[in-house]
Amino acid sequence: MATTSTPPPVFKPFVPAEESRPELTVRAIVIGALFGILFGAVTVYVGLKAGLTVAASIPISVLSISILRVLGKSSILENNIVQTTGNAGQSIASGVIYTLPALIFLGFDLEYARIFALALFGGWIGVLFMIPLRRQLIVEEHGALLYPEGTACADVLIAGERGGSFASRIFLGMGLGSLYTLFQNENLFGLWPSTPTKDFDIGPQHLLKGGSIRADATPEYLGVGYIIGIRVAGVMLAGGVFSWLVLMPAIYFFGSHLQHPLYPGTVPIAQMSPSDLWRTYVRPMGAGAVAAAGCLTLLRTVPTIVGALMGSLKAKKAAVTAQRSRTSHDLPNSFVYGGSVLLVAIMWAFLYFKPVPGAQVGAWANLAASLLIVVFGFLFVTVSARIVGIVGSSASPVSGMTIATLMATAAIFLVQGWTAPAFGALAITVGGVVCIAASNAGDTAQDLKTGFLIGATPWKTQLAVMIGVVVSMFVIGLTLNGMNKALESFHRMPVAMTLNLQSLPEGFQDKGVFPRPHIAITDTGKPREEVNDATRYELVNAIGSPTLEDGKYLVDRATGKVEIQWVQGIGSEKAAAPQGRLMATVINGILSHKLPWSLVLLGVALVLAVELAGVRSLTLAVGAYLSIATTLAIFCGGLIRWMADAAIAKARARDRAKREAELVAARLSAAHPGADVVVTYDAAGVPLTPQSTNDELQAAVTDNEPFTDLENDEISPGSLFASGLIAAGGITGLMGVVVRLIEGVSESNGGNWLLPRFSETNPLHHDPVAIVMFALLAFSLYYFARKPLDTK
Repeated sequence: MATTSTPPPVFKPFVPAEESRPELTVRAIVIGALFGILFGAVTVYVGLKAGLTVAASIPISVLSISILRVLGKSSILENNIVQTTGNAGQSIASGVIYTLPALIFLGFDLEYARIFALALFGGWIGVLFMIPLRRQLIVEEHGALLYPEGTACADVLIAGERGGSFASRIFLGMGLGSLYTLFQNENLFGLWPSTPTKDFDIGPQHLLKGGSIRADATPEYLGVGYIIGIRVAGVMLAGGVFSWLVLMPAIYFFGSHLQHPLYPGTVPIAQMSPSDLWRTYVRPMGAGAVAAAGCLTLLRTVPTIVGALMGSLKAKKAAVTAQRSRTSHDLPNSFVYGGSVLLVAIMWAFLYFKPVPGAQVGAWANLAASLLIVVFGFLFVTVSARIVGIVGSSASPVSGMTIATLMATAAIFLVQGWTAPAFGALAITVGGVVCIAASNAGDTAQDLKTGFLIGATPWKTQLAVMIGVVVSMFVIGLTLNGMNKALESFHRMPVAMTLNLQSLPEGFQDKGVFPRPHIAITDTGKPREEVNDATRYELVNAIGSPTLEDGKYLVDRATGKVEIQWVQGIGSEKAAAPQGRLMATVINGILSHKLPWSLVLLGVALVLAVELAGVRSLTLAVGAYLSIATTLAIFCGGLIRWMADAAIAKARARDRAKREAELVAARLSAAHPGADVVVTYDAAGVPLTPQSTNDELQAAVTDNEPFTDLENDEISPGSLFASGLIAAGGITGLMGVVVRLIEGVSESNGGNWLLPRFSETNPLHHDPVAIVMFALLAFSLYYFARKPLDTK
């Protein structure tokens, strides 16, 4: 007997294809561009500090709904354009901070023009190559590829269209977080310590000396921890505990009796603070661990990558009909092909006319590099767009794809004999564009999924992403350079080693006269020292030196002694940039073979041990690399999430049981008028089974069908409040960076303008005060996470 199968129902978007509503309006583009600038800068700030980025589409959607509602009648399609344009800033910033800080670790400056160009190339490649993939991935595989962030964003937009106000919870988080940061941040008023710290040295045996507990008590870390949850935050903290309370005390215990420095250290271990131990020994191990975990993650996703490529190659070529509905119009293929050729030409011109200093190659080599970028870009845009449909953007192995690109590029350079540090920077240029393209492709796919669900016009969504890419690029480079300068510091060398500037040893590069006349030396535990004749120093860069850790140093030309270490803001404990360090480690390891391999391999061994224990190692490796000040603060946010979820689940169960019992009692009373049906409660407020004195009625009570209802879990009040905390910490923290930059400019021009700050002798500048204030902020998150949203 023949069987027939019912075809799946045709999907109908929220806004029908035949209906036209305001969409790509001027106000939507302008508001979206402003959000792109804002969240692009916040993503750079938080990502460099925490090593994590948080999707911005839902917060932008919620804020857009409120703003457009105030400005006048708004459309769900218009709100979608706002979030699409704004989310481009976050996705581009994510790709930039994963790779381009590696230039600093390789000894090069972050040129604004280079950041701008690479962000443009990568961002547009990510959009262009997604255009021909949209029909296959978003439409034809609608039931197979879920795109969780894109689906959640569509739910928020539809909920906002139907009514309800959710933005107040974000604004509340932003208000409390901004007020807290204003007084907590040391770049602003600094009323209490920003990082409560406890360095250990217990008893006559100096137990745990070298170890430390500290927390950067910032609202953005609290918010990030809440969003990622207790499990991920706990694994990250486990890595931090291993580094700061196991590894560093062990290094001090075994090395404190050494009379001479232990490579790559430049001073005896006994003279090192916990921060020195972390910077000198733990970071190379952490970089090795992150590199190994990234490679394992890439290997683990090889089947998915192969499946993604095969799925795209086997995709049916959709027939192009003479007339298409509004929801089927993409930007034309001629735009894709022409744009790709134009990007290759622009990339070639950029590499040829503005090469990395010291890495000048011929026109054909630059053309090959441009084509390599396009080939790798298409490969990983395809992979990224499919993977995020399965696991979401936050779990997409973008860093693993970038490592693969860097390894392949570095292998080509090695064959060509291009092993100078400048060629490492050129490899980062190639890998950076591919990373940005893959990152933006994943978020573009999520945006196209959102548009598909709500009934948006695809070509307008694609154009909005491209506009968002261009706008956000301006602020991303400024934020990177601003943080690098504002968070920098100068330190006296414990031992001033002699360096022959006329014949520098291997591993050193002469960068010329130090350009600034004035610097301030801020060594821990010592008074601030002003140096007003800093131009007498020669600037040298150390990469792979056996005598000095990688970085920049000031050498007195008169004596030939290395007197001052210039610690860049990016790469410091305040902005560790772990992914950038990872990329620099991979490139430097392949091209120079001069890494502290013993430490790197210890990190690799740690990852292998963790994997054998059945734990996914990448999160733990990142936690081991980062300062415990970061991971502990993030864990506090995860702990609040766990507590809030438990309280919410308990309250919902109690409320559900109460409504079920009352409904059962009402049904039975209606069926048996005058019957004695009573609902009683236990000590915790949980209703007991309704009781009746009638035996037959009591049996009906017991056998009554269960009560069912639907909970609206699409929009979490805690996540919205946490998003507000992240935005507040990022925006207000960036204000502090700007203040420091203005103070530096004033000082360079002979002025003395300083923001009036509270002194460290004020009665509130103590660690217990900082802990109490952070606890109060955490309690506010717990309270508002449990308080339902106003959906009326």
